[in-house]
Amino acid sequence: MSGAGKVVCVTGASGYIASWLVKLLLQRGYTVKATVRNLSDPNKVAHLKGLEGAEERLQLFEANLIKDGSFDSAVHGCEGVFHTASPAVAAATDPQVELIEPAVKGTLNVLKSCSKEPSVKRVVVTSSIVAVLFNRRPRGPDAVVDETWFSDPVFCEEIKQWYCLSKTLAEEAAWKFSKENGINLVVINPGYVIGPLLQPTLNSTSKEFVDLIKGKEIYPYYVFDDVRDVAQAHILAFENPSASDRYLLTGTARLPEEVLEILHKLYPSLDLPKINTPSNPTFQLCNKRAQDLGVVFTPLEVTLKDMVESLKEKNFLI
Repeated sequence: MSGAGKVVCVTGASGYIASWLVKLLLQRGYTVKATVRNLSDPNKVAHLKGLEGAEERLQLFEANLIKDGSFDSAVHGCEGVFHTASPAVAAATDPQVELIEPAVKGTLNVLKSCSKEPSVKRVVVTSSIVAVLFNRRPRGPDAVVDETWFSDPVFCEEIKQWYCLSKTLAEEAAWKFSKENGINLVVINPGYVIGPLLQPTLNSTSKEFVDLIKGKEIYPYYVFDDVRDVAQAHILAFENPSASDRYLLTGTARLPEEVLEILHKLYPSLDLPKINTPSNPTFQLCNKRAQDLGVVFTPLEVTLKDMVESLKEKNFLI
């Protein structure tokens, strides 16, 4: 097992991607120091404690993104740190307090803890495609989005996309701090993450997927990633000595009717909405760097099926 004898930290461990990351790290033999906001909340910790290898090699810590020094003890003695903790709120009443401050300050707090620890060899930060796509660059069938694209904070603010702004500013802050303090940083930029849930609660992207199925809220396009691929990419970004810079994880932008068509074939009995969005010119996404890193992408049909099965099993599709 490649992680045997190695200690790593995962922040925000009860989250959707992080729960899978903890599961895969434990499977690979790592000792995992995992942070959560509230150790006494069973919704945050029970599913983690139940993972294979957790009893022997999982240590849980309480940490708060906006509290200075909160991650010091969790990061102590770790070789790798995976920073996944970041608020994901679709509609914020106070974006600065609910999204921007915890995302940016939290990232800097984790990196400050890492900068004090000589044992830390690499930090992998979970960013997002929203820190890539939201700018004024023209998009259409010939546009190829890759790691050189960055979202523009001014543009995010103008269109009031506060979550996108929080992820963009947090990634900017991470690069600046790492360069100034000599931290070996790799950033993962996944798309819209779906797939089976390990945690007992419905996270924001999974809720939006349920909304799509029920026709409540539909986006102009979807750029899906399998949660297991995203977790795997984080591990590859840590384990591969030549990994560097950013990794855009996703493939094609799909129109909502294309997604619903696949779901209809998989689940003819599901009462899916009939929609016809304006033929938005979709664009290409280049995931060559991720493939070169060793990420093997799960076919969308498999991810969609596993997602629906998981939602049914947890009674989220009532």
